[in-house]
Amino acid sequence: MQAILMTQAGSPEVLTLQEIPEPTLTHPQQLLIRLHGAGVNPIDTKLRQRGTFYPDQMPAVLGCDGAGVVEAVGAGVTGFAPGDEVYFCAGGLGKQGTGNYAEYAVVEEHYVAPKPRSLSFAEAAAAPLVLITAWEALYDRGRLESGQKVLIHAGAGGVGHVAIQLAKLKGAQVATTVSSPDKERLVRQLGADLPILYTQGNVTSMIEEWTGGQGVDLGFDTVGGKVFYETFPCVKIYGDVVTLLEPNYQQGSLKVARQRNHRISLELMLTPMLQGLVEAQRYHGDILKQCGEWFDQGRLRLHLSQTFPLAEAAAAHQAIETGSTMGKIALTLNVV
Repeated sequence: MQAILMTQAGSPEVLTLQEIPEPTLTHPQQLLIRLHGAGVNPIDTKLRQRGTFYPDQMPAVLGCDGAGVVEAVGAGVTGFAPGDEVYFCAGGLGKQGTGNYAEYAVVEEHYVAPKPRSLSFAEAAAAPLVLITAWEALYDRGRLESGQKVLIHAGAGGVGHVAIQLAKLKGAQVATTVSSPDKERLVRQLGADLPILYTQGNVTSMIEEWTGGQGVDLGFDTVGGKVFYETFPCVKIYGDVVTLLEPNYQQGSLKVARQRNHRISLELMLTPMLQGLVEAQRYHGDILKQCGEWFDQGRLRLHLSQTFPLAEAAAAHQAIETGSTMGKIALTLNVV
């Protein structure tokens, strides 16, 4: 099969299209999936730049997200059959034999959910990692409840644009930061109550005014760096802060968070894959099943800003690294 191999750590040019053996089923609970789409995420570009989690298993096939059609199933598979359309988040972290920048993938059944009928394969492939990340950050780490107020940074981004919608589905009010009028229009369409064009106003002041000086119940940092620390003054006393990035302690202080008794949570949806936590992996599949129903009910949407053919994976990485992309990017393959 054709696949994009990462031959070494470095620039996008280390991603090359090559012929490699098609994967085969080795376990009764596995599915062989003919991929029609693969999501491209910032984690992919970071692994390409600095090396994968398994540097001794090079070359690697990147890509955690996939969507396609089941070709074959192991003897123990009960929920899927050949011909089923599916989507999932599994692989792509550097282990040989896994990754979705390829024509085929072998995936354990518990990761997999039926592809939403209302989404194209490219849209479905772009959805899983950001859905699971936003779900865990808001619902599990942040314990978001109906009637609360949440600040979501970078609301037009991959995680941010689905986080806005998941927060609204929970019954919360949403403030979100954006960098341009186009992004402001997008987040309004997604249901944001208070879009903040941070290039033209003070985020903390606007949040104080919006909350009557109290601060939001939950601050969700999808950006990292100084933004993590700048979130603290926006969050109420005894509120929650969730970040997707490892805090850089040279860029700020926890003093405000300590004074306000904030509960700080770190969210990394890759942990179940990295640690082999089967029940947590199954939970990810359950999240995708629920979100699939919401897509088909028209209660959730995926903003896919660009697609690239598999052979142009390097160009997809370059597009993500500009930092200005709205929504998601996906690779398309096996187009019929």
